[in-house]
Amino acid sequence: MSTKAEHYDVIRKPIITEKATMASENGAVVFEVAIESNKPQIKEAVEALFGVKVKAVNTSITKGKSKRFRGQLGRRKDVKKAYVTLEEGNTIDVSTGL
Repeated sequence: MSTKAEHYDVIRKPIITEKATMASENGAVVFEVAIESNKPQIKEAVEALFGVKVKAVNTSITKGKSKRFRGQLGRRKDVKKAYVTLEEGNTIDVSTGL
Protein backbone atom coordinates (compact mmCIF):
# COMPACT_ATOMS: atom_id res chain seq x y z
CA MET A 1 0.00 0.00 0.00
CA SER A 2 1.03 3.65 0.35
CA THR A 3 3.99 4.55 2.49
CA LYS A 4 4.53 7.62 4.64
CA ALA A 5 7.09 9.03 2.17
CA GLU A 6 4.44 9.01 -0.58
CA HIS A 7 2.04 10.92 1.68
CA TYR A 8 4.67 13.61 2.22
CA ASP A 9 5.09 13.81 -1.59
CA VAL A 10 1.35 14.55 -1.96
CA ILE A 11 1.14 17.20 0.78
CA ARG A 12 3.81 19.86 0.39
CA LYS A 13 3.05 22.39 3.15
CA PRO A 14 0.18 24.03 5.02
CA ILE A 15 -0.95 27.43 3.75
CA ILE A 16 -1.37 30.07 6.44
CA THR A 17 -3.08 33.15 5.02
CA GLU A 18 -5.99 35.30 6.09
CA LYS A 19 -8.36 33.30 3.87
CA ALA A 20 -7.01 29.98 5.19
CA THR A 21 -7.48 31.17 8.78
CA MET A 22 -11.11 32.05 8.02
CA ALA A 23 -11.60 28.57 6.52
CA SER A 24 -10.14 26.96 9.66
CA GLU A 25 -12.96 28.50 11.70
CA ASN A 26 -15.33 26.29 9.68
CA GLY A 27 -13.29 23.12 10.28
CA ALA A 28 -11.23 23.30 7.07
CA VAL A 29 -7.45 23.21 6.66
CA VAL A 30 -5.60 24.44 3.54
CA PHE A 31 -2.55 22.63 2.14
CA GLU A 32 -0.33 23.14 -0.88
CA VAL A 33 -0.33 19.78 -2.66
CA ALA A 34 1.43 18.19 -5.63
CA ILE A 35 -0.06 19.37 -8.92
CA GLU A 36 -0.61 15.80 -10.15
CA SER A 37 -2.36 14.59 -6.96
CA ASN A 38 -6.10 13.88 -6.93
CA LYS A 39 -8.74 14.18 -4.21
CA PRO A 40 -8.68 10.52 -3.00
CA GLN A 41 -4.87 10.68 -2.66
CA ILE A 42 -5.09 13.93 -0.69
CA LYS A 43 -7.78 12.50 1.61
CA GLU A 44 -5.74 9.34 2.27
CA ALA A 45 -2.55 11.34 2.94
CA VAL A 46 -4.20 13.74 5.43
CA GLU A 47 -5.93 10.88 7.28
CA ALA A 48 -2.68 8.87 7.47
CA LEU A 49 -0.37 11.72 8.49
CA PHE A 50 -2.61 13.53 11.00
CA GLY A 51 -4.89 10.73 12.23
CA VAL A 52 -8.13 12.61 11.50
CA LYS A 53 -11.30 11.84 9.53
CA VAL A 54 -11.77 13.89 6.35
CA LYS A 55 -15.28 14.88 5.29
CA ALA A 56 -14.49 16.54 1.93
CA VAL A 57 -11.61 17.78 -0.24
CA ASN A 58 -11.92 20.78 -2.56
CA THR A 59 -9.02 21.71 -4.84
CA SER A 60 -8.02 24.76 -6.84
CA ILE A 61 -5.12 25.38 -9.21
CA THR A 62 -3.56 28.83 -9.29
CA LYS A 63 -1.71 29.52 -12.52
CA GLY A 64 1.82 30.93 -12.13
CA LYS A 65 2.36 34.59 -12.91
CA SER A 66 4.83 35.91 -15.46
CA LYS A 67 7.45 37.96 -13.62
CA ARG A 68 10.82 39.51 -14.45
CA PHE A 69 13.88 37.97 -12.81
CA ARG A 70 17.03 40.11 -13.34
CA GLY A 71 15.54 41.59 -16.48
CA GLN A 72 14.67 38.17 -17.93
CA LEU A 73 11.06 37.18 -18.31
CA GLY A 74 10.36 34.21 -16.04
CA ARG A 75 7.32 32.34 -14.84
CA ARG A 76 6.30 31.25 -11.36
CA LYS A 77 5.18 27.67 -10.92
CA ASP A 78 1.52 26.62 -10.89
CA VAL A 79 0.24 25.87 -7.37
CA LYS A 80 -2.49 23.43 -6.38
CA LYS A 81 -4.30 24.08 -3.08
CA ALA A 82 -6.48 21.60 -1.23
CA TYR A 83 -9.20 22.80 1.13
CA VAL A 84 -9.65 19.79 3.43
CA THR A 85 -12.87 19.81 5.46
CA LEU A 86 -12.63 17.68 8.60
CA GLU A 87 -15.36 15.68 10.34
CA GLU A 88 -16.87 17.18 13.51
CA GLY A 89 -14.50 17.00 16.48
CA ASN A 90 -11.32 16.60 14.38
CA THR A 91 -8.70 19.36 14.31
CA ILE A 92 -5.22 19.88 12.88
CA ASP A 93 -2.86 22.43 14.43
CA VAL A 94 -0.91 23.77 11.44
CA SER A 95 1.18 26.16 13.55
CA THR A 96 3.34 23.21 14.70
CA GLY A 97 5.68 21.33 12.36
CA LEU A 98 4.72 18.13 10.54
